[in-house]
Formats: sequence, structure tokens, C-alpha cells
Amino acid sequence: MNKIFAYAIALLVLVGLTATVLIVTGVIPSANKSSRSGIISGAPQIGGEFSLVNNKGKSVTEKDFQGKMMLVFFGYTFCPDVCPTEMQTFSQVMTELGVDAEEVIPVFITVDPARDTVEVMDEFVAAFHPSIVGLTGSEEQIIHVKKQYRAYGQKVEGEDKEYYLVDHTSFTYLMGKDGQLATVFSYGTTTDEMIKKIRELL
Repeated sequence: MNKIFAYAIALLVLVGLTATVLIVTGVIPSANKSSRSGIISGAPQIGGEFSLVNNKGKSVTEKDFQGKMMLVFFGYTFCPDVCPTEMQTFSQVMTELGVDAEEVIPVFITVDPARDTVEVMDEFVAAFHPSIVGLTGSEEQIIHVKKQYRAYGQKVEGEDKEYYLVDHTSFTYLMGKDGQLATVFSYGTTTDEMIKKIRELL
């Protein structure tokens, strides 16, 4: 009987955690019917203060983005698949938003600052869309901003110290004009879905 009871409790916990993740990411709605229906009470704070360097060599903080919505993605320029694919999505979103694009800043934050210098970041984001802002910084600055966004980025250790992969978060965070998290897009979310959500919040 004790084993059955323990199994039942474990199952309830698992179901609860799964539901929480689905609500936070917007896959299923929360009980709150406000414009922030993808967020639940008690969920970890996403976003906050940071100090980084943009792809033009200028030091910036979260205050430089106030008053605009932000599409935030954590990745690295040497990424062979996910990052360029998502940046292409960013490019399409910004193009198809038309005049509404003036209210949105797409941001690419590196999780590989050792290789992603200002010059490398500038070349990378420019290949996709002129409005995309690339952000890099010191190892300590990147660790801090990852913590602020609950993002993950970890170098895959190997014999080659120069050519390596980095495991990283593949979510895109949509931040409101107030700097608060509006919703989270999973990797593979279509351009149309992103545009629809952005326009709902304008």
C-alpha cells in the first residue's frame, strides 16, 4: 500500500510540474485571462538588469531598451543550426511586421563570449536583418544575464579548444515594453504566431 501511495504522489507532482511548464511557455493558458495569460503567479522572474556590449561596441543596459518590445534569444555565432534558423525567423518577423516593427527590438545574446567578439557579433547579425542587436560581454556579464533570463549555455568539452559546440536554451523570450516577460516562444514557433502575439500586445 505504501508503494502505491508513494507512486501516486510522485505522479501528481510530475503532472503538476508538466502543467506549470506548459502554462509558463504559453502552450496552455493559465487561469488569468489578462494579456499575460502565459504567466502564472509564483513563476520565476524572467529578465531584469544587465550590462553588456552591443555589436557596435557600445555598452548598453536593459534601460536602453525601455519603451520597446524585445525578442530575446540566447545562442552563439558558431551554432550550426538552431541559431541561424531562429535569426532567419527574426528577420521574417521584422520584415512582415511592417510599421509595427518600429516597436520591437530583436536581440541576440551570446552564450559564447570567448569567441563572439563585437566584430564577430556584428558580422553575424548583419547577415540576417539590420535591426537585430547582438550583445556580448565578459564571461561574468554573460553568466549574469543568463541567470536573469533563466537561460542555459554550456560549452561541450572536447579535444579541440577552438572549434566546439555549446549547448544552449532554444526559447525566444518576448519582453513587453515595461521590461516584463510577455510570453515564451518555443523553438520552431512560426513567424505568423510570433507576429500575432506581438500585435496583441502593441
